[in-house]
Amino acid sequence: MNTPSELKYTKDHEWIKIEGNVATIGITDFAQGELGDIVYVDVDTVDDDLNGGDVFGSVEAVKTVSDLFLPIAGKVIAFNEDLEGQPELLNTDPYGDGWIIKLEIADGADQSELLSADDYKAITG
Repeated sequence: MNTPSELKYTKDHEWIKIEGNVATIGITDFAQGELGDIVYVDVDTVDDDLNGGDVFGSVEAVKTVSDLFLPIAGKVIAFNEDLEGQPELLNTDPYGDGWIIKLEIADGADQSELLSADDYKAITG
């Protein structure tokens, strides 16, 4: 399982890369492996201000649909439109071309629940 050390993670299997006040968010390699072949990504929260823990979209795999939870509070500013035609990018490149949204981080957003790569590996075994 690939778990890049430069990223932060959530217990809900999202990853977050923070650069200044903008975060890129996707699902982890572990999550895509558990879901199986991903066939659709639904995000209808662009331009919405959301709290950490809020659902910002969903991922549909062959056998299931899974909600996506926002790691920290902010405004969704972009959706990876490549996923509309190639949802399988979440399976083949979850930390690269398979990113899902970009978030403008809210002032004072609580990052204390974010996990290091080692902490995330510990919960996924």
